[in-house]
Amino acid sequence: MKYFAYGSNMNHEKMRKRNINFSQRKHTLLRDYRLEFNKIAKRSPEEGYANIVPEQNEIVEGVLYEMKKSDLLKLDKSEGYPVHYNRIKLKVKDDNKEVKAEVYIAQPNKIKKGLKPSKDYLKDLLAAKDILSKNYLMKLKANETID
Repeated sequence: MKYFAYGSNMNHEKMRKRNINFSQRKHTLLRDYRLEFNKIAKRSPEEGYANIVPEQNEIVEGVLYEMKKSDLLKLDKSEGYPVHYNRIKLKVKDDNKEVKAEVYIAQPNKIKKGLKPSKDYLKDLLAAKDILSKNYLMKLKANETID
């Protein structure tokens, strides 16, 4: 199964610590969406986790993982599916071809405007520096944090 990560799961070490096994990890694009830190964090109502929002002509960079269904089901638990996130299939661009991948999107009742990520949370996104473009990394680094 293919899973597209755009938030803290881009950190492959975090995935390994959660005992999520994957056979492939590579750069992928999600078109017509933008990244927002508007998902209310479980640990603090002022902290925002990554979420994607439809927006024409925008692009979210992320990591495409190849994994077994059993690992995706483990990921469901750690992501709080279906209470905190819904999981849907979206087309992502992988090496100049489109593929369908599982993607988590925050449930509407778990979204709030004006949230910011913590420095530690943002570090998990930046841990994908080996895969993300320099421009996208600069965009991520420019996000104001709560601490």
